[in-house]
Amino acid sequence: MTVLEDWVTAACAELGLDPAEVPVAVVLDLARDVAHQVLRPGAPVSAYLLGLAVGRGADPAVAADRLGALAGSWPVELGDRPPA
Repeated sequence: MTVLEDWVTAACAELGLDPAEVPVAVVLDLARDVAHQVLRPGAPVSAYLLGLAVGRGADPAVAADRLGALAGSWPVELGDRPPA
């Protein structure tokens, strides 16, 4: 096991979650895209938003794809301002 897998397993145990239901790669890919294409502090906030959406019934991959597409379309020159 990797340190990340150990952490996810321990965090899931703490929260009463099943580690098999955690799409680690999906969350990491989203965080990378937001951090590189929008701004770094947006990565953990986006991961939280993804978690909220999934908790309300969204498919994790679909929700992450939508947020990733939004990040990909984010104009670099706008920094932390929304696109028009």
